[in-house]
Amino acid sequence: MKPLFAFILIAFVASLPAPGQAAPSITTEQAIARVLGTGPVQSAWFDPGFLAQVPVAQVQQVVDRYTGANGKLQRVATEQDGYTVYLEHAKFPAKAALNPQGQFTTLWFGNPEPLQAASLEGSVQAFSPLFGKVTVLVTEEGKPRAWLNPDQSLAVGSAFKLAVLSALNSEVAARKHRWDEVVPLDPAWKSLPSGIIRVWPDGTPLTLATLANEMISISDNTAADALLSIAGREKVEAMAPHDRPFLSTREAFILKDPVNGILLARYRAADTAGRRALLPEIDKLPLPDVGIFSSGQPIATDIEWFFTPGELCRLIDSVRDLGAMQINPGIAAKKDWQQIAYKGGSEPGVLNFTTALTAKNGRHYCVAATWNSEGFLDENKFAMLYAGVLGALAAESAK
Repeated sequence: MKPLFAFILIAFVASLPAPGQAAPSITTEQAIARVLGTGPVQSAWFDPGFLAQVPVAQVQQVVDRYTGANGKLQRVATEQDGYTVYLEHAKFPAKAALNPQGQFTTLWFGNPEPLQAASLEGSVQAFSPLFGKVTVLVTEEGKPRAWLNPDQSLAVGSAFKLAVLSALNSEVAARKHRWDEVVPLDPAWKSLPSGIIRVWPDGTPLTLATLANEMISISDNTAADALLSIAGREKVEAMAPHDRPFLSTREAFILKDPVNGILLARYRAADTAGRRALLPEIDKLPLPDVGIFSSGQPIATDIEWFFTPGELCRLIDSVRDLGAMQINPGIAAKKDWQQIAYKGGSEPGVLNFTTALTAKNGRHYCVAATWNSEGFLDENKFAMLYAGVLGALAAESAK
């Protein structure tokens, strides 16, 4: 339930040089190459304002992750909208700016993708060596094209919000709700991060479109709980056959709280009716401290939302044209596609990426991939494998 790109898109921003200042003594390409070189990252390469936000040790960690997974730096190429960095086994976009002393004021690395696009089938099978449980499905015009364990239902984290959006979209289509409908922010909806609505004043007027935009683009948990309440749990459950009852994020956080271990045991032991009967008791309890979820260790991974990749593709296909789905493109490169709709999910032990794509030739695709394990998940590796599937599709659809 954390924001997806905390691990893929690393943005470092400090104050930019004022117009008219002298050009730096080193080119931006050379500065990027230097920071990705074989030696340790030096604090002297960064503007003091930059380092006030991001310590050099954190920069080193990012560099090590990129080069460790993808090999040594080969070259840095200038593009119209930034730079492309080529490593031994992958490439990725970058953006950067320097002050007159040649120090970084801004540095951003995008997610890597393989240098050579494999076949679609080969790129899907590349997920096979991952430990734990993995599912992948690629569809074209709603029909399966390539897959790996497509019938398994796995925990998908915040990708469950596709079911909430789909249910609400059906309610809007039936004229039971409107996107411009205004509702006051109910404190009972407030959950833990990700998201910002949780800190807004109670009673703040919000349109359903605003809630949907926040829920999808930055995975706002409070927005999700609000729309689950508005659409109705029963309506959302119709979109989610493996989740009875369909939990709000607030309820999930409370059940995962270690101090509520007895309640969790009762919930686990109960049948569906018994679990529903426990919801009022759960809803009366306070939210836990968000710090208990910062260790990176999976906590009660059965308290989740479960979908097959086919179910996720059907859900995202049902909402692909909504404005909320066009804000965050996820991993797909905008230059390769006419339209991108994206939602993913992640928490310790759970990763999912789901993307609906409209190719420049008008064909519709979906790529859904999920990884579950009680061990550490290499999020960069999973993202690169997923980018490989997207690259294979992009190359194919461009022919």
